[in-house]
Amino acid sequence: MANYGIIITQMESFSSIIFYITSFLLMYVQVFFMVTFLEKRREIKKREDVIELDSYPSITVIVPCWNEEKTIDKTVKSLLGVNYPKDKFFITLVNDGSTDGTKQVFSKYEGHPQIKLFHQENSGKHVALNLGLENATTPFIACLDADSYVHPQSVTRMMTYFISDPSVMAVAPVAIVDAPKTLIQKIQLVEYNMSAFTKQMLALVSGMHVTPGTLPIYRKEVFDLIGGFRKAYNTEDGEIALRMHKNHLKIAYCADAYVYTTAPASVPKLYKQRLRWMYGFINNVIDYRTMLFNPKFGVLGLLSLPSGLIAIFGIIFLFFKIIANIFNFIYEKAVQYSVVGSEGLVSRFTYSFDVFNINTKAIVFIVIIMYIFSVVSIILGTRIVSLKTKFPLYTIPFMIIYSIIAPFWMLKAIYNVATSQSTTWR
Repeated sequence: MANYGIIITQMESFSSIIFYITSFLLMYVQVFFMVTFLEKRREIKKREDVIELDSYPSITVIVPCWNEEKTIDKTVKSLLGVNYPKDKFFITLVNDGSTDGTKQVFSKYEGHPQIKLFHQENSGKHVALNLGLENATTPFIACLDADSYVHPQSVTRMMTYFISDPSVMAVAPVAIVDAPKTLIQKIQLVEYNMSAFTKQMLALVSGMHVTPGTLPIYRKEVFDLIGGFRKAYNTEDGEIALRMHKNHLKIAYCADAYVYTTAPASVPKLYKQRLRWMYGFINNVIDYRTMLFNPKFGVLGLLSLPSGLIAIFGIIFLFFKIIANIFNFIYEKAVQYSVVGSEGLVSRFTYSFDVFNINTKAIVFIVIIMYIFSVVSIILGTRIVSLKTKFPLYTIPFMIIYSIIAPFWMLKAIYNVATSQSTTWR
């Protein structure tokens, strides 16, 4: 047991060093976000009135569908209800070899003046998007997942970014969990609010690394310059954003353009989705590794991509550190039992509060500070989304549940990358 105790001591020293380095880097990123918010908060647009544009450029929204008979009708109706001239707003529905009743739902829209219908053999989302691109003639192209629903003012609000700044080549909206019912969906509502804050801060410094499938709008010339969508490990929205940055094309974020998306309702479904996201992110970063720590790509290369990798490492490291501490606790109690017996061990478990017994190790304070940063990010993200500064009800369950399950999809994603195992949509 003596040798085991020495090994544990050495491992604790090494893990403490890694913990402090990782914590410093993660806290640096959080401080950067907070400073960015304080400096640029007036640039965040929050408009509640109906917006009228001087001119309305034509837009085509491409909606790829695979087995979406339960959601596609609502998605199309939300698009038809946007506040945009009907003769300037077009919808392309692409049925990617669905095996349910999606094709029958499509038939409802045959002959509609705003809608084009296409059917193809199951080939993947990126192929469906590219089919829509090939048949689009408008100067602006948008993409929308078939389980998402658009706020009537979202398109007009996003278009103001293109009109006011000719250098903007894509605009992403805010994604909000639609009608959360289960606990898992409600904690994702908290996560999406936190993500809104992060994306807004990165967009303010030209560092957004993804244009999510919840209605990003692109200038059509983007695809003329850099080509269409790629499979990209089933994360084509992340890959094209990195390709845009590689070609120095600007991506903006519209904090008052709301798109409501259907979130996974159970832990297995959430795990499946996040595994795909994480697997795609890691692989895309590997493919675009020349951008890492490269000052030519500004905040994206120096902060966005590195911080994403550091966060993955930090969460996994903290997960294993907690497990190691549990085993270390068991080991210490075993040693105590061998020395003092069961009666002495029970007496050591008795505890009376004393202020001098409070753990004052730096690690404890660092963890507390990191959680405070997270809570502040969630509150600010909630304000960005809803114009209200409040503490979201499910923040604590979000932190607890994600702390338990997130390391598993991260570890699985790393394993899949290392062993070249692909992930699937369903």
